[in-house]
Amino acid sequence: GLNFYATTWFAAAGDARLAGEKSTDYLESAAAAERIARDLPRVKLVFILREPADRAYSNYVWSRMNGLETEDFATALRLEAQREKELPERLRFARPFSYFSRGLYADLLAPYLQRFSREQMLVLRFEDILIRPGQLAERLHRFLGVSPRPDDAAGIGVINPSNRGVATFDEAVRRDLLMQYVEPNRRLAALLGPQFEQWPT
Repeated sequence: GLNFYATTWFAAAGDARLAGEKSTDYLESAAAAERIARDLPRVKLVFILREPADRAYSNYVWSRMNGLETEDFATALRLEAQREKELPERLRFARPFSYFSRGLYADLLAPYLQRFSREQMLVLRFEDILIRPGQLAERLHRFLGVSPRPDDAAGIGVINPSNRGVATFDEAVRRDLLMQYVEPNRRLAALLGPQFEQWPT
């Protein structure tokens, strides 16, 4: 329950004004949205969305490096729906083969948009953080209601510096994937603003 959650993850928070966590799993769970709304109705939610084609390939690289993926990327995309159905129960929480569907952000955000006001939600583009980290850090601080400290973003290095032996993103596959995301990105832009229809490249 909520007490276990608080004592397990935030026991050291003391009288801190804010406490938070990060997880990629919550965005993919309508049940999580429902439970958060029930237990933490005044919560502030920050979502960081990566351009979906690049996110899909990054997901693929992770699955390859962790021994879950043996197919080439194009084949993995073609087999996605079938493989998700056949995935053992113990691996379904990780969704290691959901390369395309995890980029359908309008669908994934819907349970949160239904339960929380827009004032409680900040949705950022991953690419904007790379381009202007200080500006985005200031925006995040203001959203959380704490004093802006743009220098908090200084010195952040690359977390995943290379694909470590995985083939580079085939340009033809990338173009095809970008086309498949055109309509989903339009739906996302209708919800959040035109900046989510075209990502920086």
